[in-house]
Amino acid sequence: MTSKPPVPDGLVIVDKPSGFTSHDVVAKMRGIARTRRVGHAGTLDPMATGVLVLGVERATKLLGHLALTEKEYLGTIRLGQDTVTDDAEGDVLTSTPASEVTREAIDAEVAVLTGNIMQVPSKVSAIKIDGKRSYKRAREGEDFEIPARPVTVSSFAVYDVRPAVAEDGTPVLDLVVSVVCSSGTYIRALARDLGAALGVGGHLTALRRTRVGPYKLDSARTLDDLQRELTVMPVAEAAAAAFPRWDVDTRRAQLLLNGVRLEMPDEYAGAGAVGVYDSDGRFIVLVEESRGKAKSLAVFA
Repeated sequence: MTSKPPVPDGLVIVDKPSGFTSHDVVAKMRGIARTRRVGHAGTLDPMATGVLVLGVERATKLLGHLALTEKEYLGTIRLGQDTVTDDAEGDVLTSTPASEVTREAIDAEVAVLTGNIMQVPSKVSAIKIDGKRSYKRAREGEDFEIPARPVTVSSFAVYDVRPAVAEDGTPVLDLVVSVVCSSGTYIRALARDLGAALGVGGHLTALRRTRVGPYKLDSARTLDDLQRELTVMPVAEAAAAAFPRWDVDTRRAQLLLNGVRLEMPDEYAGAGAVGVYDSDGRFIVLVEESRGKAKSLAVFA
């Protein structure tokens, strides 16, 4: 009788294909890894491609904290058309020639959308309004408003402006852009708001996520690659890449594992999640500073 191969335990960095939902990728990974215990750190729209961070087995406990990290994208924004979904998957609502829009005007409005801003998510987003997904309300024809919320756009750069003609004959401009932003920022909403500010409408036609926190596209693998050879980043390595490291002696390690709230060094004040390693270098627990003491977030030993 042959024994089953061990279930992998760690993070898997996937290069998500277009047309797949994040849940589709999770379902695929459950089959590849032969376990139901798989989750993802932050969704990607079906149209988008690129970095999707999955956790397998114990690494699922890291996902909620990884979802809060900074993201980086490459995309294409089309000026001259609004769509129902703020991206290319939705029907066109309005078309306005954009050929007279200048680069100076584009750069000025991009600057307004950079920094700490208030953003209204797309109505077909997964954000919950009174406990119900926004996209479900939109599909059911409900009339509702989504409140603006604060997000941070650290960088919003336009690399190229390409004149084009839309299918309906409207002269449009396609902007090749890069965005570095906080968790919860909608690139579709940036495209919509940029087009609105320029008076011609706008939507997203392509999006590729190139980074989630410390995990970049060069370490991502396609689903076909992973089907042939499952590449897993061990939990300790994943934590070391994503969170500040706090090394403790054997006694303090045991106290932390027992839930004792020890004093934390001042350097970790306000640092968010911190990975704790014992005297043997093993990753044992994820904590955060609370009133100067270590509050346990997840145990891994």
